Amino acid sequence: MKKANALKRQVSEAIIACQDKKAEQVTILELEKDSGAFTDYFVVCSGTNPRQIQAIADAVDERLEALGMRPAHTEGYKQAEWVLLDYVDFVVHIFSETARHYYDLERLWKSATKLEPAELMRAKRKRTLTTATSAKKKRA
Repeated sequence: MKKANALKRQVSEAIIACQDKKAEQVTILELEKDSGAFTDYFVVCSGTNPRQIQAIADAVDERLEALGMRPAHTEGYKQAEWVLLDYVDFVVHIFSETARHYYDLERLWKSATKLEPAELMRAKRKRTLTTATSAKKKRA
């Protein structure tokens, strides 16, 4: 259970980094275990131009590096049409609007559960609040 909570925290941090750089259409795909997927989550977002796409990628990289995480693989940074940051348990995809429409990962992985950022982050906050409340009760 701890691994699942840590993973959701890491994905949430990636989402926050995307949002900080004004990424558009941030979506999370929770992939089914029996779908043949090689990862648990896709974080998918769009940037409006190559500089913003690179800035989003840099922000995700910096935020997760602060947690001690480095991507296992990075692709597409120089071209900045589709940047892929592979963190093994989740993959961040940062698209130009044209590339996102063309590759349409949401359609390709239609068996995945589509989550809004607030859903994943709300679950994380709820656990944090429950943990804090439990700690206060133990001290009292």
